[in-house]
Amino acid sequence: MQNMTTPNNESLKLDRRAQPPEDSHSATRLDSRSRRIVNRLCCALLALSACVVPRSGNAATAPLRVLLITGGCCHDYAHQKDILKKGLEERANVIVDQLYTDDSSTHPPLAILGNPDYAKGYDVIIHDECGSDISDPQKVEDVLKPHREGIPGVNLHCAMHSYRIGNPNDPVTPGTPHGLWFEYLGLQSSGHGPQEPIAIHYVGDKNPITQGLTDWTTVNEEHYNNVHVFKSATPLAHGTQAVKQHDGTLKTNDFVVVWTNRYGPKKTRVFSTTIGHNNITVEDPRYLDLVARGLLWATGHLNDDGTPAQGYGPASKAGAGL
Repeated sequence: MQNMTTPNNESLKLDRRAQPPEDSHSATRLDSRSRRIVNRLCCALLALSACVVPRSGNAATAPLRVLLITGGCCHDYAHQKDILKKGLEERANVIVDQLYTDDSSTHPPLAILGNPDYAKGYDVIIHDECGSDISDPQKVEDVLKPHREGIPGVNLHCAMHSYRIGNPNDPVTPGTPHGLWFEYLGLQSSGHGPQEPIAIHYVGDKNPITQGLTDWTTVNEEHYNNVHVFKSATPLAHGTQAVKQHDGTLKTNDFVVVWTNRYGPKKTRVFSTTIGHNNITVEDPRYLDLVARGLLWATGHLNDDGTPAQGYGPASKAGAGL
């Protein structure tokens, strides 16, 4: 059997004495040096984090929540809804949620109908629906409730011909069911002529929405008439369109095509344009720039020079800009 030996107490004492004594000054210098290294690393990390913050200043700014309502008669909403979502999200710090129906009737079953709380959680509503036969006054009141309570609105093209109560050709009387939707818009329109190019001329030189925008001419488009422009509205652009008459002569129609309005007891901001029937117009950068500015103005996030307020510009400069 192998003999096992155990060191005695004396040998243990000798081993301990053989170890060099700890240098307390050296340990102190090591702790101090470690603290300096940690401090320098922290400073470097802070400097690095400052460098990677996006130049747009959006890092600490929550995006605006946008509800885009589409569907109904006469338009390619299946594609236009996605064109608008992409174009707006490229131009501003927004998230666009969609409420869409593929029903193409003049009375589409929009989920907002009968639901006065449809705008809860959103900063702005874009009405791009086309429902001229949605004429129940209570349903129209429900659609208007969030705007009357202060939620901004943006209205595109056929939204101007929706929610009609009574004859749209008769000038409305404020305060009556006939005027509910038109008072919100700030302009009453009842129809349009044949599709021809529209020359757009900006007139709101001092309005931030139109700062730096240049006049342009659309492809063939529907030119909505003006039955009445309310005093609460501010025209920003006129559109002129030459239409051939039955006798072969040309008639030039001149109507307001872009405007803002202040609606209800809270003077809610409302932006509208009647332009936007065809996909080629909706995807035109000049159109998307205009709508994006209108949205930012409606929510109070547009500078006087027409640029987005700090934190509300596009998340990446790679996309389109205003």
